[in-house]
Amino acid sequence: MSVQQGELNFFASDVAAGKGYVVGVDEVGRGPLVGDVVAAAVILPENCALPLKDSKALSDTKRNRLTKQIKAEALDFCIARATPQEIDELNILHATMLAMQRAVDGLKLPIEKVLVDGNRCPDIPHPCEAIVKGDGKVAEISAASILAKVHRDEQMLALHERYPQYGFDSHKATRPSFIWKISRAWFDPGVSPFF
Repeated sequence: MSVQQGELNFFASDVAAGKGYVVGVDEVGRGPLVGDVVAAAVILPENCALPLKDSKALSDTKRNRLTKQIKAEALDFCIARATPQEIDELNILHATMLAMQRAVDGLKLPIEKVLVDGNRCPDIPHPCEAIVKGDGKVAEISAASILAKVHRDEQMLALHERYPQYGFDSHKATRPSFIWKISRAWFDPGVSPFF
């Protein structure tokens, strides 16, 4: 399991008063054929003014810039993953829920409620609400969407360095052209498979 956690960025009076925080959670990597499913959990400050929206509606440049800003301004965040082996063992739905659990468990601040993008909540010991298209409605979920997307894209770029013939830098293992390249690897001894 790999987890990336943020530095705490909060006022001690909030915690001392017993105040819990609202957490946004989203994932990326359920559709691709290669790589981890990545989830992020984010707690934002009350008056966060970042121009957040669904990560799919942002360019790579804007996502990368917002990732730095989110990490700097978030009160707490955690990025976690479930591996391809876990996906194979559990199935993609359960592996996604596991990545979300890990992201929430990696937070250090007290939690009042968790808001998850989609129609299912992971098995966590906190009140949780699933919000369909939440990444376009709730700032905390949007922030989680952006962190998860950028983190997974970075993994795909690293994979591209090792296996440039598959074009992970451009399609992130999601496009039909990738499926064609994979099928070619099975039948062409000149193409190196990576799995």
